[in-house]
Amino acid sequence: MFRLNEIIEKGQIYTIAEMSANHAGKIENALMIVKEAAKSGANCLKIQTYTADTITIDCRSNLFKIDGGLWNNEYLYDLYARAYTPWEWQKQIKEECDRCGIDFLATPFDCTAVDFLESIGCEAYKIASFEIVDIPLIEYAASKKKPMIISCGMATKREIQEAIEACHKFGNHNVTILKCCSEYPTQPSNMNLNTIEDIRRTFSVQVGVSDHSMGYLADVVAVAKGAKVIEKHFCLSRSIKNADSDFSMEPKEFREMVEAVNTAVKMLGSSVYGPSAAEAEEYKCRRSLFVVANMKAGEIFTSANVRSIRPNAGLAPKFLPNVVGKVAKCNISFGTPLTAEMIEDFR
Repeated sequence: MFRLNEIIEKGQIYTIAEMSANHAGKIENALMIVKEAAKSGANCLKIQTYTADTITIDCRSNLFKIDGGLWNNEYLYDLYARAYTPWEWQKQIKEECDRCGIDFLATPFDCTAVDFLESIGCEAYKIASFEIVDIPLIEYAASKKKPMIISCGMATKREIQEAIEACHKFGNHNVTILKCCSEYPTQPSNMNLNTIEDIRRTFSVQVGVSDHSMGYLADVVAVAKGAKVIEKHFCLSRSIKNADSDFSMEPKEFREMVEAVNTAVKMLGSSVYGPSAAEAEEYKCRRSLFVVANMKAGEIFTSANVRSIRPNAGLAPKFLPNVVGKVAKCNISFGTPLTAEMIEDFR
């Protein structure tokens, strides 16, 4: 059972560890990533289901050549050929997720990938930012009636709306949209995390963030803006070089991120006014009116014999103007909290 909604209902952030190419071509790395992700507090391990031939073609035109960034001058086909996760591993990866007690999630990049993932029991689908415009793919995945998580890097409002409508067309309303910037790694000035609130208001969906920035500050800010899902690339070590290692989190960093975002949720709490239970002991240190000199019955209250001081045991300080000039009903000792019963004609 895919537990995203269950975990969010408990007041926790649903955290996704994205394996992507971080297995570096070794099944033993892939299985170890599952184990380490689980130990690091991930709720879910995500993989990508494609081959170089299902995601692009082997064409040497400049249209298929990357210009700039981490993969500068590399042809798409070559990048995907070295970065993909072999399909024959994927059932084993899912079974390792089951053993470790974390969810398994996959990103299909064409309909054959959806069919394959159905055959191994995949319980939810993630649509990548670049595929948000592939409405036939989204419709086919959504038709399986499983939770849909869609990244929206580069997408316009209209494109996001069309992707959501593609899910709704098949009666699938279990849709989460992840704010994303498709820059690897993402620079802080390009995160635009205020968009999270706007996505939630505009589309009435659950919102999260697919974060390619370094560190986890963006994720804490995202949670403060209403994100309920955090996706981060996860590696055993950035020293194991591959297509995604340079912007991936190591296990210790991911663990710290999980703790930080869930602490942020606790800090946000709810809209509360007045003293909380935790503040009860400190509430007595509020100021109130005290008699600060011995007084006899009939004596007039002045600024010399009554003051606003800590602790909170007498009349509220706002009554001081109503007290000065009034007459004491009784003898009052130094250090006595002033009450209405001690004052003649108090109102």
